[in-house]
Amino acid sequence: MPINKIVASFDEAVADMGDGATIHVGGFGGPGGYPSYLIRAVARKGVTNLTIVANSPGSGREIRLKTATLLPPPDWFYEVSLLVEQRQVKRAIASFPVSASPLVVTPFERQLRAGEVEIEMVPQGTLAERIRAAKAGIPAFYTPTGPGTVVAEGKEIRYLNGKPCLLEHALRADFALIRALKADRYGNLVYRMTARSFNATMAGAAEVTIAEVDEVVELGELDPEAIVTPGIYVDRVVVRPREGQGG
Repeated sequence: MPINKIVASFDEAVADMGDGATIHVGGFGGPGGYPSYLIRAVARKGVTNLTIVANSPGSGREIRLKTATLLPPPDWFYEVSLLVEQRQVKRAIASFPVSASPLVVTPFERQLRAGEVEIEMVPQGTLAERIRAAKAGIPAFYTPTGPGTVVAEGKEIRYLNGKPCLLEHALRADFALIRALKADRYGNLVYRMTARSFNATMAGAAEVTIAEVDEVVELGELDPEAIVTPGIYVDRVVVRPREGQGG
């Protein structure tokens, strides 16, 4: 039977996600890198007690509305904060869990202050490497980032090349929700600009990797030199609606 990883809908793509799942969620900053439709599908499914691994747990709808006159987001744009706002998240593993401004309180920070969610802060490079290590089958590694800070608490420290280094463990998830530009039915992926960041790193670092793409092309149409994520790392592909493409 020919390989075809295309699924018909976003709801079908996350149908087997259950309560308590750990989820890698791609995206870095702007709307173009987020798997917004997959995030909305998880919100509709209503699974709870999720652990979210992401660059940030999100800014929230209220903040997006306040900044809309300066940086109007697309109507289709949703990020992890949607799941936080719906009380589906119990824990986040992130580099930027709250806003840098004391005048801006995100939904995650509000719940964190109330003791309703948990946070594991991880330096951004370490977060990427922990995810990449899971993808590569490397159980742990040492890094010079973090000794003498809160991220070192409870971790083994070893001196390598005269520097204190923390032992960090690979970070594998149950699901990885990622965003790419194009795919073929084998699941080979190419990305657009900065969407390549955490999305490409997370692909293959979970039991199930689901790619949200703008377009599916025929086999052979993707330039092999442009393929960033080989299809072996991708389990499902789902196509965004036309109004959500090009973001």
